[in-house]
Amino acid sequence: MRREAALLMLVGAALCWSLGGVLIKWVQLDAMAIAGGRSAIAAVVVFLAFPRMKITGSFYQLVGAAAYTATMITFVIANKMTTAANAILLQYTAPAWVALFGAWFLKERTNRRDLATISLVTGGMILFFLERLTVSGFWGNMVAVVSGFSFAWLILLTRRQKEATPYGSILIGNIVTALVCLPFMLRKAPDAEGWAGLILLGVVQLGMAYVFFGIATRYVTALDAAIILLIEPVLNPVWTFLGVGEVPSLLSVMGGAVILGAVTFRAARPQQGARRDTLPRGG
Repeated sequence: MRREAALLMLVGAALCWSLGGVLIKWVQLDAMAIAGGRSAIAAVVVFLAFPRMKITGSFYQLVGAAAYTATMITFVIANKMTTAANAILLQYTAPAWVALFGAWFLKERTNRRDLATISLVTGGMILFFLERLTVSGFWGNMVAVVSGFSFAWLILLTRRQKEATPYGSILIGNIVTALVCLPFMLRKAPDAEGWAGLILLGVVQLGMAYVFFGIATRYVTALDAAIILLIEPVLNPVWTFLGVGEVPSLLSVMGGAVILGAVTFRAARPQQGARRDTLPRGG
């Protein structure tokens, strides 16, 4: 696959993911029930897309699945506890974590531009916690930060499996998420509107997104993937505002602008040599 096609797949993944905030707010169920329901549906989509994937049970495959499960659950919880804008923008501190750990874990060189990105993203995070929040909002922001950390490790671990079976981690992660959340799913059956929301979450927002993501990350660097996916945090609050009328606070907007500006700054002059070294051959 050509790199250009892989980048287009990442754009498609970001567009699908950007529906998360509005759909999670729309479905009137417990956060754990939503996380489990959408992952159960997404597991079917991923399996149908890659029926011959290898489930090896390797260390990186299983740890990647654990990172995926953590990302799925914490993101839904964060959306229920704080605004969709806060949840998605704090999750997108992931590029800073990727830059911080990528040099060690993937041998993808880190330079001063990466270090500046990490510093700016940290400053942006601080702005989120300076606003006047309820107790729920504060802890929702904290959960969103955890979601960003686990999402970064999902990107790193998926990239580490680029020559093997990254889709296995996604499938296993969806199954594990569904099993962990099963007790919450059994408490209350969704109504017709709830089922519609869960199906959209499972098929489009999660299943199709991770099909695109799993293919594309074999042909781009981990940091490139994290940066391209910034389409999601830009559109997510827009859909949420249009769908449920939720408006982010001024400090959240400022913090989000700093975070997005930082990773855009990092993307302005990517390391061409590092990209060539890490792209797989063939395909």
